[in-house]
Order: sequence, then structure tokens, then C-alpha cells
Amino acid sequence: MNLTRRVSTRVVGGSGEELHLRQLELSDAPEMAAAYVRNRSHLAPWEPVRTEEFFTVKGQETVLRAKVEHSTAGREVSWVIIGSRGIQGAITLTGIVRGPFQSANLGYWIDAECVGRGHASASVAAVVSMADEELGLHRIQAATLLHNAGSQAVLRRSGFEKIGVARSYLQIAGGWQDHVLFQRILS
Repeated sequence: MNLTRRVSTRVVGGSGEELHLRQLELSDAPEMAAAYVRNRSHLAPWEPVRTEEFFTVKGQETVLRAKVEHSTAGREVSWVIIGSRGIQGAITLTGIVRGPFQSANLGYWIDAECVGRGHASASVAAVVSMADEELGLHRIQAATLLHNAGSQAVLRRSGFEKIGVARSYLQIAGGWQDHVLFQRILS
């Protein structure tokens, strides 16, 4: 199974960048910690409240160890998004369910310096392709905060359709937040 992709970003009126998506490894902990520190205020409105330890190498080693265990068990696949400045984001399929459901949830984040440069769109498109061709999934669901127009646009560009609003869906930035739900039906 090939769960690695090279993708090119395309920005209207600008030049693109080549990105490399590869599965997360335990050795990524130092660079992931640095990326989270660099993006702490950028990501805070969109994520759960994080402990101080989360932003350390030790904290990232704990997070990454759990992600690798979930991947080994077939419940999750996590990728790092690598660009010219190293790790510039991450993208994950979580809650993978097999059997008649063949479904997963999609989540991702992009470095503040890369927002609006096509990184999220290129990465989501690559993961959708791998979910279909390599993982044999039938459906991917994604959720965004109601006011996250950028992420909603990324999902729509990748063929996701809005399926509804989930009230008090996730605890984000310290409070239970409503989310717009999207899905993409694969093959």
C-alpha cells in the first residue's frame, strides 16, 4: 500500500510549491513540537484547548506514539505535510470503520504562513485519492466550525458536500461548538 504522495499546489496568479505527504513517524516529534509552537495562536481558535506539555517534544512523542498505535491497529492514518520549510501541517483520517461502513473522519491543519497557498486543497485531494485507491474507503466525513469559510471552501473544492449542522459537536477553544458536517462519497 502506497500512502505517500507528492503534490503540487496551485495558486491563482502565483507560483506553486511541491509538497510531500508521508505517514507520521515517531521521529517527527521535535519538528511537530516546533510547528505547533510556531502556530499556537493560529490554531487555537480551531482546536481543543491544549496543555503546555502538548507543545513540547515529550508531549508530541506521546501524541505521535498513540497515533502510530492507532495506525497499526487500522483505526487511523496520519500524514505530515512537508514543504520547502519542513513540516507545514498535518492531515489525518481517524475513526476508520471497516465492514459495511468503510468510512473515516478527516481532519487537517496548515501552517499560518501557508494559508491561502493551496496546501490544504492539494493535501485533502491527495488523501481523498489514497482513501479511495489505497484504503478502499467508501465515505469520508469532515466537520468545520460554522465560521470557518476557508476550510469549507477546501472541502467543497475536493468534492465534499454539506450534509448538515451538528449542534455542540466538538469542544473547541474551550467551549462546545456547532459544526457544519460534510461528506465525500468515494467509489
